[in-house]
Amino acid sequence: MTRLALKYLSIILTIYLLSAILNTVYIGDTPSLLFMGLILLIVNLLLKPLLLLITLPFNILTLGLFSFVVNAWTIMLADHFVYGISMGGFLNSLLAAFIIAILHQFLRNMNKT
Repeated sequence: MTRLALKYLSIILTIYLLSAILNTVYIGDTPSLLFMGLILLIVNLLLKPLLLLITLPFNILTLGLFSFVVNAWTIMLADHFVYGISMGGFLNSLLAAFIIAILHQFLRNMNKT
């Protein structure tokens, strides 16, 4: 699989799993979930590098952990544009960013073998 397809899959799986576990994450229907994954992928491709560049001093001070905050911001931004999905705030978006990173790395490692 390509890298973008793995990222898209990890985004969709994470949001679905969080909606099953947390009451504050709401998914209206499947097309909304698929559209959220697409919007988040586009936001990550276009805006995330710029946000990481702007927040580079904070990222250096925190030894890279601030990148999870930037990921949470991109999730909140994508959540704003998609009707039918509610992430439930910053902490849920931060949790989603952390799980997306872990799941994406797991899928990449599975794809290499």
